[in-house]
Amino acid sequence: MWKLILLSVTQCLFLCGGQVFLKLTMEKTGVFRFAWVFFRNLFVDWHFLASGLCMAAASGLWMYMLKRYELSVVYPMISISYVFGMLASIYIFHETVPFVRWIGVLLIMTGVVLIAK
Repeated sequence: MWKLILLSVTQCLFLCGGQVFLKLTMEKTGVFRFAWVFFRNLFVDWHFLASGLCMAAASGLWMYMLKRYELSVVYPMISISYVFGMLASIYIFHETVPFVRWIGVLLIMTGVVLIAK
C-alpha cells in the first residue's frame, strides 16, 4: 500500500505542477481569445512547456497506476492533489483560502485514508 501512496503523491505533485504552470502561463498571456497570436504566444512560453511536461509525467504515472491497481482505489487517491492545489494557491499565488475550504479538503483526505486502509 505504501508504494501506491508514494505513486499517488508523486502523480498528484506532477498534476498540480502542471496546473500551476498553466495558471502562470494564463496570467502572462492577457485576455483569452481564439486567435493565432494568442496560441502562438502560448507555445513559446516556457511555463506552458513545463505544464505540458508535468501533465505528461502525471498521465504516465496514472496509466501505470491504472494498470497495477483497482480503479476504485486509485481514483480517490488522486484527491490528494486538492491539498497541493490549496497550498500552491497560498504560497505561489498568494490567495486567501477560507477555513470552510480547508474543512472540505480535510473531509476529502479523511476519505482517502479510509480508502487506503
